[in-house]
Amino acid sequence: MQPTNYKAFWDHKASTKTGAFLAVDGSSNEEVARLTGAYTARQVECALALDANDRVFELGCGVGRIGMELAPKVAHWQGADISANMLGVARERLADMSNVGFTELSNSSLRALADGSFSKAYCVAVFIHMDKEDFLLYLEELARVLEPGGLLFFDTWNLAHPIGWRRFALEVRQYRGVDLAQRKDVARNQFATPEEVRIYLEHCGFELLQMYTDSPWVQSVAMKRGGNRDVAAERARLQRDASRIAYPPLWTELFDAFIRVTDEGQPPQAMVDALGEDSRGEEIAMFRIWYREFWRLNEAHWGPPPASLG
Repeated sequence: MQPTNYKAFWDHKASTKTGAFLAVDGSSNEEVARLTGAYTARQVECALALDANDRVFELGCGVGRIGMELAPKVAHWQGADISANMLGVARERLADMSNVGFTELSNSSLRALADGSFSKAYCVAVFIHMDKEDFLLYLEELARVLEPGGLLFFDTWNLAHPIGWRRFALEVRQYRGVDLAQRKDVARNQFATPEEVRIYLEHCGFELLQMYTDSPWVQSVAMKRGGNRDVAAERARLQRDASRIAYPPLWTELFDAFIRVTDEGQPPQAMVDALGEDSRGEEIAMFRIWYREFWRLNEAHWGPPPASLG
């Protein structure tokens, strides 16, 4: 039976440890999760200007892919997820860290967490699987649990980007001629425009500081209204550090190659051909390993991965 709510869906995906890794970012093992986790953690750390005194909250922490990298750098890291199975893996992976906590969610609420209890918060690759109502409800809750002047970083699929639109068109295609009496996939990919995200933030009590939109993602950094944070200085910082936060063109190119193979049916060799030399950027080495492990998962159909993937 198809799951009818978020909790059942993600618990099913994470019914095994391997399944949990795959559901988070397509990783099949610890090596890939650490690589992609470190890459994303750097984006988060820079976007939020994390320091050793911060109390940091992650909505949708999954297996602790990002939290494992950030927790050692802050005073406290709190991960929340709607899947008990995901949290079980996260607890195991972060078991040696004394400054972490976990919250199992039951609906689109953070009621277990106190008002103003965090200085920074983030949410990566989570809102892309939520209905718009839940997206908004969680933004309201994030505003509540952040202190005045607290910073938030999050992303969602970018409908206004050519690759974002193409990815949306793939979602649409699978629902052509579908019986409308059947519920659509409860955690299907959802898409937004930059303007839509701006409206949500405005109505949830946030001041938008910076938005990066030159990729298939809308990446936003916002501040809870109030407090003494210098808005102009924060905006200048985020503009200066854009190259460390926003996905670069190379990342978009390599991610596009992945989509063309996994969702559009191009031969898997197309991913390999897209890589080129390591000198093109740090993303090459990460995607090479990501591609290799994904190829291994599909070895029964594709044959063994080429030697160039390592």
